[in-house]
Amino acid sequence: MSTTETVIRYVFLAAAACLVLGLHLMNSPATARRGNLLSAGAMTVAIGATAVLMADQGAITATGWIVMVLALAVGSVAGLYLARTVEMTAMPQLVSLFNAVGGGAAVLLAVEHIRQEDVAHLLPQVTVPGGLDIVIGAVTFTGSLVAAGKLQGMVPGRPIVFKGSGVLNIVLSVAFAVGVVWLVVDPTSVWPMLLLLTASLVFGVTMVLPIGGADMPVVISLLNAFTGTAVAMAGFVLGEMTLIIAGALVGAAGAILTKLMADAMNRSIANIIIGGFGTGDDVSVEAGEAAAVRSVSVDDVAIQLAYARKVVVVPGYGLAAAQAQHELAGLGELLEKHGVSVSYAIHPVAGRMPGHMNVLLAEANVPYPQLREMEDINPEFGQVDVALVIGANDVTNPAARRPGNPISGMPILDVDAARNVVVVKRSMGHGYAGIDNELYSAPNTGMYFTDAKRGLVALTAAVREFVA
Repeated sequence: MSTTETVIRYVFLAAAACLVLGLHLMNSPATARRGNLLSAGAMTVAIGATAVLMADQGAITATGWIVMVLALAVGSVAGLYLARTVEMTAMPQLVSLFNAVGGGAAVLLAVEHIRQEDVAHLLPQVTVPGGLDIVIGAVTFTGSLVAAGKLQGMVPGRPIVFKGSGVLNIVLSVAFAVGVVWLVVDPTSVWPMLLLLTASLVFGVTMVLPIGGADMPVVISLLNAFTGTAVAMAGFVLGEMTLIIAGALVGAAGAILTKLMADAMNRSIANIIIGGFGTGDDVSVEAGEAAAVRSVSVDDVAIQLAYARKVVVVPGYGLAAAQAQHELAGLGELLEKHGVSVSYAIHPVAGRMPGHMNVLLAEANVPYPQLREMEDINPEFGQVDVALVIGANDVTNPAARRPGNPISGMPILDVDAARNVVVVKRSMGHGYAGIDNELYSAPNTGMYFTDAKRGLVALTAAVREFVA
């Protein structure tokens, strides 16, 4: 091993360590941005080190350099454009597309390496992870595209089940096992890879189509874990420790997050994947049809907020859909200046992806200490003067405490324990569970029927008049 290669290997190890540290920093909203930058910087260094290593070994031609530089330029420009133009409400779709790209890239790495490698080196240590890489990566690719389509509205959000889908999935699973064994026995043949690719691409579609749009947060997290696992398998195929470490980290983190998200919905991962539960549709009906509710005006709400000592805001997907995070931050800042204590209660599955509400509020420069997790804020609702619920539904429904309904046992925010509750919502529409929210008809709840963005603008103006 040359001196250059030795140095490069140490650089790879340092980059992997920075990835671990970056992932750790992402554990908190206050340090997540720094962690993201550290991880991105580590990947940039690893890419540069790879280029130096290939140049030192003479492993790339002039044409290869041109292709690689063009690919880096196109990818960098596309990434910069997406980062600057994609709305926060479309971030779940973008994450799904990134999952698809990661899974697809891992598949191409495995296929290309196996096709070009000398047969003498195609041992089970290469072909077994190679076959698993193709299966996991291809499933992630098509599954993520379907998930993005559901979130974007290009694919219906309701569970799509067709006759014989169960049998088809069993056949595809058998094809996975046959393809991997075939690849180990005859690694020079193109047919086992074609079988694995075809079965996996189809399975990715049939796996995600039956899942309702409301379960997409868990599905996105699961597919993210798949992406990391596929990258780790590609690392075993290529013998690259950096890929193995990075992929294993992403896979493990995604798996843990998937479990936490499923627990927050009081459902097993198998139930989510197999059950096809949740339509993701917000069925609009006229106010008052589902239950007797008390409607309040903007002035009513403004008075309650202006004279409150403690206010807790509960954001939901309705806030994201209206892109009203900046208006909410402005209202919170106004109340804070008036001496009102303001906090934001974040449910683990609020929004369309893990951490969706945290990202939205951070973008609007809401102070990190004001973002409170469910377990932390729930014991305090009894001392809250006003709980302001904006576009959140099932995560505040007291029906979860009773057995016999679709959300029984689901951990919720104890909003109904507050002295006064104000719900900002366009209609009495249902959440993903398709049942009435008992909070809306509670005696201490007032319904402020309006679009979140327009309502918050009007509410901020009204509060300003009272505190002037």
